[in-house]
Amino acid sequence: MPSTGYRVSADIGGTFTDVVFQDTETGACRALKVLSTPENPALAVLEGIRKGLGPDEHVDFFVHGTTVGLNSVLTRRGARVALLTTEKFRDVYTIQGNDRGEIFSIRWKKPKPLVSVKDTYTVAERVAADGSVVVPMKVEDLAPFVAAVKDKGYAAVAVCFLFSFRNPAHELAAEAYLREHLPGVDITLSHKVSPEWREFDRISTTAMNAFTAPVVRRYLRTLVEQMKDTLPADGQVHVMESNGGAMTATAAAENPLQTLLSGPVGGTIGGRSLAEQTGRRNLICVDMGGTSFDASLIVDGLPSSSTETKLEGLPVQMSVVDIHVIGAGGGSIAWEEAKALRVGPQSAGSVPGPACYGRGGTEPTVSDANLVLKRLDSSNFSGGEMQLDAGLARQAMHDLGERFGMGPEVFAQGIIDIINAKMADAIRTITVQRGIDPRDFALLAYGGAGPSQAAALADQLDIREVIIPVHPGAFSAWGMLQTDMRHDFKMTYYGQWGTLDPAEVTQKFEELEKRGFAYLKKEGMEAADISYERFADLRYQGQEYVLTIQVPNGPVDLAAVRAEFDKSYQQHYGHSSGTTPVEVANLRVAALGRLARPAQPDPETKAKGSARSRLVYFDGSERETAIVDRNTLALGEAVEGPAILEEETATTLVPPGWRIEVIVGGHLSMTKAGA
Repeated sequence: MPSTGYRVSADIGGTFTDVVFQDTETGACRALKVLSTPENPALAVLEGIRKGLGPDEHVDFFVHGTTVGLNSVLTRRGARVALLTTEKFRDVYTIQGNDRGEIFSIRWKKPKPLVSVKDTYTVAERVAADGSVVVPMKVEDLAPFVAAVKDKGYAAVAVCFLFSFRNPAHELAAEAYLREHLPGVDITLSHKVSPEWREFDRISTTAMNAFTAPVVRRYLRTLVEQMKDTLPADGQVHVMESNGGAMTATAAAENPLQTLLSGPVGGTIGGRSLAEQTGRRNLICVDMGGTSFDASLIVDGLPSSSTETKLEGLPVQMSVVDIHVIGAGGGSIAWEEAKALRVGPQSAGSVPGPACYGRGGTEPTVSDANLVLKRLDSSNFSGGEMQLDAGLARQAMHDLGERFGMGPEVFAQGIIDIINAKMADAIRTITVQRGIDPRDFALLAYGGAGPSQAAALADQLDIREVIIPVHPGAFSAWGMLQTDMRHDFKMTYYGQWGTLDPAEVTQKFEELEKRGFAYLKKEGMEAADISYERFADLRYQGQEYVLTIQVPNGPVDLAAVRAEFDKSYQQHYGHSSGTTPVEVANLRVAALGRLARPAQPDPETKAKGSARSRLVYFDGSERETAIVDRNTLALGEAVEGPAILEEETATTLVPPGWRIEVIVGGHLSMTKAGA
């Protein structure tokens, strides 16, 4: 028998690791979930691949999302970093910017930097804003800094000199000297990480890269080593980037900062593919897993993105898909504070997990609440791979519920109501607070716990349609198979847009494209598969912040780009000014490498078994509820609520008054009667 090849993706979450297998020839997909192994995330990936591949099957392509770098920032368990900057500018990172964060809060605290002022060092050098050298740097002046790094045991060095994005000569000279005298110490240069203006933001970005680099590189080395017998023939591991693209593990080791949001972004890219497939151009993507709830937007078929973000209140200058994350998932723990019930952000994780897992957890969680309300099947969880203990879940509800004078079922419904309210508020943050009406969108719900909460979320936000995608519990991993290679390049290029020489602007874009071409060629891409997207950061004269506007390829038409800026400004802020001069701050290029992937057929439909039902709690009372195997539903077939659709990676709850139908691609559309 010939061996069958698969494109494989893995999404490593706090509770479960999801693995998706796509047949390289037919395009058919299958998915599974395994418990994550926090002590070594690679072990869960290997277990998932081992379970999912038969003896005559192999991996042709592998991509995964990781939160290793992000977790090192959130837990402050990254490398110990020494920051080297220009003399007399030692306090820039500590003082930070003038953004107070919460302007009216008397309890607001300035974000704690990743590098303290006592770990910040300076050297005599100075480059002016135009790139000219004001004070030359003498590399021998770095000797005291080298001694300090050795004496105090720093694992990484961040070098960020004033205006090095204009002229990196001093940073390059410092790097050569430090690599010679500090072998084994990780070195990050600001002009390589973020060749862009805003001094504090650039230092913050450089420090975060240095803080996460040793952790991410160690993880990638371990993963590649442990997977060497499983990897495709070229030995390549691919990693999702925060910008929604993919890169090789080699590139990820060179640019660890780009992996910070690589886990959650897969679902948004899957949303982009689903929008194209189904014609639903505006989607609110919500991923409710075991530990977190991630919300993002697809607007007119494209992911909402940004050229900067913040982590733990600290700015990061890099292209990212906009994702809002809160601590809300199936493993979120219910607890008492000031005689009130709270749910999350603490999570039971995979160890010990919710009480119903029977792995030592005793505190009530969202998953326990759903089991007590009979919305989960204790004998058919995760495709029958796990058995849930309803008795332990009920005991956890009883132990805390009696302190509030509530029985287990009433208390369980209270937990569900609280977590739904938290998730609805998270959605309002990325919609209502930005002037976007969520009623103009469909709700795309995925993650292991998302489909069971989706209808309640839609009710709270007056959303008319809910989409449950194929393989919902592993949809982020599925989305990773829909992406292409991508690397972003940028330069600060300041001036009045209307007075620039179009030929010079075109030349600057072409310079960035040449860098992108060289990088993608090094990643193994063919020239015919490489393309580019251009962007310019524009603002009205006198303003501080910018809008990023796409610039068509070819010779730059300044007037057309200006018109697009005015239109975008009107959409964002409700007004514009066609007579006010426009300034450009930065030019950007996304270099894209098209990855070959097969067309995906509609999922196969299984034969129907005998009808099943059970009593399930809705609004405080039990209702006879149909239990349906999702895989038995054909295109166009519909189910009226109350019903529960079961499949290997998730459970979909269809409340009374709702109706669910199979649409193109095997996805599900759930609507409310009269909506």
